[in-house]
Formats: sequence, C-alpha cells, structure tokens
Amino acid sequence: MGEVEIILRLILAALLGGIIGLEREALNKAAGFRTHTLVSVGSCLIMIVSISIFLQYSEMTNSDPARIAAQVVSGIGFLGAGTILRSGAHVKGLTTAATLWVVAGIGLAVGSGAYIAAFATTIIVYISLVYLSKLEDLVSRKKRLQYLNVQMDDRPGQIGLVCSTLGDFNINIKNIELLREKHDDQTIQLEMLIKLPASSETKKVISTLENLKGVHNVKFE
Repeated sequence: MGEVEIILRLILAALLGGIIGLEREALNKAAGFRTHTLVSVGSCLIMIVSISIFLQYSEMTNSDPARIAAQVVSGIGFLGAGTILRSGAHVKGLTTAATLWVVAGIGLAVGSGAYIAAFATTIIVYISLVYLSKLEDLVSRKKRLQYLNVQMDDRPGQIGLVCSTLGDFNINIKNIELLREKHDDQTIQLEMLIKLPASSETKKVISTLENLKGVHNVKFE
C-alpha cells in the first residue's frame, strides 16, 4: 500500500463520514459533522495500521489484521453512549449513536479497500436518515402517540385535575412519570405518554390545560 493510496483512503473516509455528520449537524445533534468525520478517519487509520502490521510481520508471526480493527466496533460503543440521553419517559440520541457506529464501519471499509461497500453504506444511511424519518413521522401521526409535559403546582388534587381534563378529550394516558426539580419544592412536572383521538387538536388541549388553575406550562414533545 503506497503513501498516496493511504492518504486517499483517509480523505475518502473523511468525506463519507462527513456526509452523514452534516445531516446530524443540520438537526443540531450531540454528535455532528466533526465527530462523525473524526470517527470515520480514525477507524480508517486503525484498519490501515492493522493491514500494515500484518504485511510487515506476517512472515515472522501469525498475526490477524482484523484483530486491532475489531476493537473499534466495541470501543465506539462508549462514544455512542455519550450521545444517548434519557429525558423523563423517553430516550434521545439512539439514532446518532447508531450513525457513529455505522460511520466507524464505513471508515474500516475504506481502510481495507472496500470502496464499493463504503459508498453503498453511506448512500443507504443518508437516505435512511433523511427520508425514513418522514415515514416515521407519518406512522407516529397515525398512532397519535405523543409525549406531553405539564409543569404545575405541587398541591393535592392537581394531578387528578390534569388527568380528568385529558379524559374530557378522550385522551388515553399510556404512561405517566412525576419529576421534581432539586431546588424547587413548589412545582412538579408530569411527563406523560398519551394517545390522542383522531379528532383531538393539540393546540386546543394545550390551551385548555394552561387555563387550569395551578398549571404553568404545557408542551408536546
């Protein structure tokens, strides 16, 4: 493997990883353009080093060129875990963690010379991120499952008042979680997973809840 080819592989890995990173950056995700580019280039470099070590010492010992590169697959999990956040009843960052894992694979593919596989994977991932998200939104709208966050006073009967109001809209509460701020014992937050009837309008639900005594803020997430 010549020096020019090594440089071209690293540049190609940066470009392919950067394409996916730009999509994440556009959505203001925790891991964006630079992170995905670095992961892809780093994975490519590790694969190149693995191959170089194998070619250099293959006659002296039974070395496995995939041994070092295999550690990328497990090691990238720690980086991906940093993008996953739990907020109340739902989890964010799983898609970004998955893209980091895939980008690492793309870098390994480029480093090993599997250019067609790297290009094809980049295209598939990019299409999945851009267009399948629209399909997810369409399915979610049909299910009418949404998260509702209600900030209100911490007093007897307040939760029951909110829940009964939702019942007036024929809204089915699938899950409910109570959150309390560390330095605020006067207010609480309700995180609810609800199923909206087809006839319900979110703006009307928000307006009705905000008009309740003791309710400070209502939003759908």
